[in-house]
Amino acid sequence: MKAIIDQQRQYFNSNQTKPVEFRKEQLRKLRSALKSYEQELTDAVYKDFGKGSFNTFLTEFTGLYSELDNAIRNVKNWAKTKRLSTNILNSPGGSYQIPEPLGVCLVIGAWNYPINLALAPAISAIAAGNTVVLKPSELTVHTSSVMARMIGENFDPQFLTVVQGGIAETTELLEQKFDKIFFTGSVPVGRIVYQAAVKKSDSGNPGTGWEKSINNS
Repeated sequence: MKAIIDQQRQYFNSNQTKPVEFRKEQLRKLRSALKSYEQELTDAVYKDFGKGSFNTFLTEFTGLYSELDNAIRNVKNWAKTKRLSTNILNSPGGSYQIPEPLGVCLVIGAWNYPINLALAPAISAIAAGNTVVLKPSELTVHTSSVMARMIGENFDPQFLTVVQGGIAETTELLEQKFDKIFFTGSVPVGRIVYQAAVKKSDSGNPGTGWEKSINNS
């Protein structure tokens, strides 16, 4: 796990993920891969818990295609430096909002919507110029397997990769330091994720800002 994160951090620090055109290229690639694997993923979801193809398309794919299209269309504007108003005490200085990616992101998906809840946060992270380690739910083994193959065949693991496994693998991942964690799941598990993130922060203090770097749905 450490080697995976170290490679992604090195790749992020090379600034290759920052250009807007790179981000758009990766988002387009993800959209194309998702379209190519749509039937395989649909079949995998059915094997995992018997969800029908129409239900799967409606709840798993439509939202992702919309997210991807929206990100591709707007990422250039999102990444722009924006001038803000400056109060009189700081005049004649200027104020600016400069969006910057955070670094290496961990996405921990959920079993009930194993495609959407894994890839939607990844889309946001990619659009923002980060690298991503994706940990899908171990309860949907068929879907996780197809997703890992889809990502592995289309992306450099230094940029986007899938780690499969259960509690042991998730625990080992959480022993590493991430710059952003997206977690979807229960409150008790959310607390475990939060506590692990705090331990890997610079000071180990819950007030360091790590609580703002975890999305718990």
